[in-house]
Amino acid sequence: MRKCKVAVIGASGYAGLELVRLLVRHPGCELAALTSREWAGRPYSQVFPALAGICDLPFVAPDPVEAACQGAEFVFTSVPHQTAMEIVPRLLKMDCRVVDLSADFRFREAAVYEKWYQPHTAPALLKEAVYGLPELHGYATGRARLVGNPGCYPTCVILGLAPLVAAKLVHLNSLIADCKSGTSGAGRQAALATQYCEVNEGFRAYKVAEHRHNPEMEQELSLLAGERVFLTFTPHLVPMNRGILGTLYASLVRPMDEVELLNVFQNFYQDQPFIRLHPPGSLPNTIHVRGSNYCDLGLKVDRERGRVIVVSAIDNLARGAASQAVHNFNLMNGFPETTGLGSVPLFP
Repeated sequence: MRKCKVAVIGASGYAGLELVRLLVRHPGCELAALTSREWAGRPYSQVFPALAGICDLPFVAPDPVEAACQGAEFVFTSVPHQTAMEIVPRLLKMDCRVVDLSADFRFREAAVYEKWYQPHTAPALLKEAVYGLPELHGYATGRARLVGNPGCYPTCVILGLAPLVAAKLVHLNSLIADCKSGTSGAGRQAALATQYCEVNEGFRAYKVAEHRHNPEMEQELSLLAGERVFLTFTPHLVPMNRGILGTLYASLVRPMDEVELLNVFQNFYQDQPFIRLHPPGSLPNTIHVRGSNYCDLGLKVDRERGRVIVVSAIDNLARGAASQAVHNFNLMNGFPETTGLGSVPLFP
């Protein structure tokens, strides 16, 4: 297998660390540069002792990005929103291919992005960028030079609802996503809301009816349905490090049982290596996907109320960010999808 020279811009955050952890063991990757403003000049293993003897490459400053990524063929941008749109056009001019982990290239329409984030300075690239959910857009990803890696909540929710929406088995105005995430989803920067004493032994909803991942979910579900889809989304913060559990509700257009619906899911996700379906009577748990690229799905029919309840579990740092980015890297380089992603979930 050929080696691709890779740079990670923003390698000192949780998602960046998860990327490096995966890439150092990837047979098709040669790390060329890891950037950090704060830690420039220090060896990676000194900042993250978990990688001692595994990755001793020194951090370099991210500015100018052309110098930081000199020699790289492929770049992961694990940086905040707005920062990515400033540097990605420069990387593409260097003939680098890019997977961006921010929201800057996830939306098809600049107006939608700007409603929820800020003015977009590279709107022309939105038509080119591929939304990097491999089960839905894997073919397009394989031909892309720019991929917008999906958000963590959207990955969990879209994968749980996609088969139902695509087959028009549910009323499209009835979709509800009730999701719980570990605190690493808030990033590594210190913030009062995610300090230990603010989170431990607590459980709270946040950004109710105003979370920026909502339009991302509606975009992709609407494309599957062929018409506008509205979804009610409520995220919650739970006192655990990593993982997302989504409990998804939809009203069925006709009576169906679990076996029928699971057949629909099996057909939709046929030959998809990272989707695991639970049999009737079993539902996912975040601990069973920890540290992996798997999305575990299970469902239950509430016959009396005519609803289906889908439970979706992912690791927010892995399938919701870094391992999904590596999955897209594999598709973009023609590697087998599972390359570098074969680790067993970290249980317990």
